[in-house]
Amino acid sequence: MLIGLTALSLTGQAHATSLAPAPDGIAAPLAHRPRIGLVLSGGGARGFAHVGVLKALEEARVPVDFIVGTSMGAIIGGLYASGMNADELERELVGVDWGDLFDRREPRQLLSQRRKEEDFEFAPMLQMGFRDGEFRLPSGAVSSRSLEMLLRRYTLTTRHLASFNGLPTPFRAIATNMETGKAVVLDRGDLAAALRASMSVPGVFSPLEVDGQILGDGGLVDNLPVSVARSMGADIIIAVNIGTPLAGRETLGTVLGVTAQMVNILTEQNVQASIATLTPKDLLLAPELGKLTSGDFDRAPELVKIGHTYAASVRQALRVYAAPEAEYATWQTQRIAQTLANSARVGSLKEVQFEGVSAERAERLREMLDMPLDQPVSVKQIEGDLQELAAMGDYERVDYRLDNQGAPGEEALVVSLRENDWGPNYLRIGMDLQTDFEGRSAFNLRLSHNRHWLTEGGAEWRNRIQVGETMGLYSEIYQPWGSRGQGFAAAYIDADLKRLELYNLNGDLAAIGRRQTVQVGADLGLPLDRLGRFGDLRLGSFANARRAVPELVSAGLVDEGVTVASESWREIGLRARVTSDQLDYANFPSSGYRTDAELAIGRLYNNGESNRFTRLNATATGVHSWGPHTLNASLRVGMASDIPVGAIDEYSLGGFQQLSGYRVGQVAGNYLTFGRLTYYQRLPWQGGVVRALFAGGSLEIGNAWADRSDMSLKDLRSGSSLFVGTDTGLGPLYLSVVHAPKGYTGLYLFLGRP
Repeated sequence: MLIGLTALSLTGQAHATSLAPAPDGIAAPLAHRPRIGLVLSGGGARGFAHVGVLKALEEARVPVDFIVGTSMGAIIGGLYASGMNADELERELVGVDWGDLFDRREPRQLLSQRRKEEDFEFAPMLQMGFRDGEFRLPSGAVSSRSLEMLLRRYTLTTRHLASFNGLPTPFRAIATNMETGKAVVLDRGDLAAALRASMSVPGVFSPLEVDGQILGDGGLVDNLPVSVARSMGADIIIAVNIGTPLAGRETLGTVLGVTAQMVNILTEQNVQASIATLTPKDLLLAPELGKLTSGDFDRAPELVKIGHTYAASVRQALRVYAAPEAEYATWQTQRIAQTLANSARVGSLKEVQFEGVSAERAERLREMLDMPLDQPVSVKQIEGDLQELAAMGDYERVDYRLDNQGAPGEEALVVSLRENDWGPNYLRIGMDLQTDFEGRSAFNLRLSHNRHWLTEGGAEWRNRIQVGETMGLYSEIYQPWGSRGQGFAAAYIDADLKRLELYNLNGDLAAIGRRQTVQVGADLGLPLDRLGRFGDLRLGSFANARRAVPELVSAGLVDEGVTVASESWREIGLRARVTSDQLDYANFPSSGYRTDAELAIGRLYNNGESNRFTRLNATATGVHSWGPHTLNASLRVGMASDIPVGAIDEYSLGGFQQLSGYRVGQVAGNYLTFGRLTYYQRLPWQGGVVRALFAGGSLEIGNAWADRSDMSLKDLRSGSSLFVGTDTGLGPLYLSVVHAPKGYTGLYLFLGRP
């Protein structure tokens, strides 16, 4: 859109513009050419259209002498100002997986085994903290860590500049001082931090502290900063407005919709004020982005194309600002020369420093990351090490800078950390709900508390409470040991009260009761790799006391003369457990594997008698996907020496995807084998509170036997399911039809872990 001008009227004015002196540090253009300032507005993902506009400006040979940007406009403009051209911007930004870039948590494969295990008990999305006597939520809806790493990588060559005037194209970013409400013009310092601060969208990204100021999104006060470009010395303004227009009445029925509209109103008011200052010699571009929103990062190629197509359509107007071919080539050469001059060689790493944590914590982290000194700096290695640091989940901000102010060729790596404002006491909520729509239902609610960094040595205190069909209480102290976290020690207590259903050999319900268990134990462990990402090995001892109490016994057992009475027993033993987990998601994974095996030996004391026992339980899962299609294969085996009725339920089958079409615990014994093959397809639908929607089915086969001599492949039972499901903030949700030839056919609803 052109404001109050035509190409004809511009022609007579462009050459008549008087040249003001250039600000200090900014080189003046050729004497006969007016200085052009490019102003790029904020607008989230809609800002990708700026890349298309830049492509059109290059094609039209329009030299840009200054760039000023807000929010996403600051990111696009800052990267262009640092020396990238439009094609490089398109290639790099379109190639980024923006969906993963904003994930609050790092890829699951990078988490320690300790963090991964929590995914099978609690929903990773539903988390809050407790600090200074109050409950707190994360201060941003998404994480900016990956974005900061991306900006750091692209702006590394600018780290030594005294101000942004030294960039190939002088640049300014606009942010908002969240304490005073005033605009802040960022013209020097850390370019990556300036770009990130300008895009601190309220409620999405956490504000950033820069030079003692808490900075938020610049769009709140100046989303189209025309006046800043004029103050830099621009004679002509080319302003690109891609801001989100005001929404319609239909969006104002929710708190979220009203809040978004309020922000848009504030932004639109300051945009219109800036537009009102444009003169007939200036140009306003407003690409028609339709219903594309600020959150459509996955549509970056489309947005770039729209911006380019729109700017190319007004090429006649752009020609007014075009420079002769030779002059434009000179402008490009100057930009390239300045880019090369800024590309100071990165030297060797001499020192690693930490900001934002205590000296004791810094030393611990330095040992954990184990960055090699006196070696050439590798940005890829730094990013990998800091991603591992972010995967610990303790830090809201993980950033770095290279300081080359010492001896030539020597670099100091400064890692900047900010602890989570809602930690170090983390609370998570989980639940499971299941029903067969025939009167059999179960519900459990779980709450966990995890206190990170109980000591500067990295100790943790983990607690879990469960209420519902099963009552439970668990508490564990975990202490890493070794200078580089080579191992750990853990001590725990675990108590539960669980309802039991016992079935006879015909699969009929024979008795209902409850079982009480209290177990204490201690383990020594070793991670399978340096940070425990691939799993861990535990060796330990345990002691428990159990009591099974019958509450209702079938008449058939009484008629047969079977006596069912309360029974108590104790166990003392040793255990070994090895776990390796590389699934990309705990629920509906698309790739990876998980193996878990535990062996326990010891003595069982019952009715004054003492007997040895051995138990083994092992599971393995492998997942492979092609496109939206996924195959998930799982195998489980278990064996135990003779044990009292009701002593354990680990060696039982039944329930959704655990031999679908049988009741929970209906198939039980001392020896068990089970296999499952599940197929699911990711459907082309996604809601705001779920990861994705899936449809699929499972084929299952297995059985359990009382004695080893009874085991036979001929006795294997089968079950199957057809389901639709999704991964919600409370856990996986399934609605399924289940069937077993020797069981039943019915409808099943499951929320939680199957």
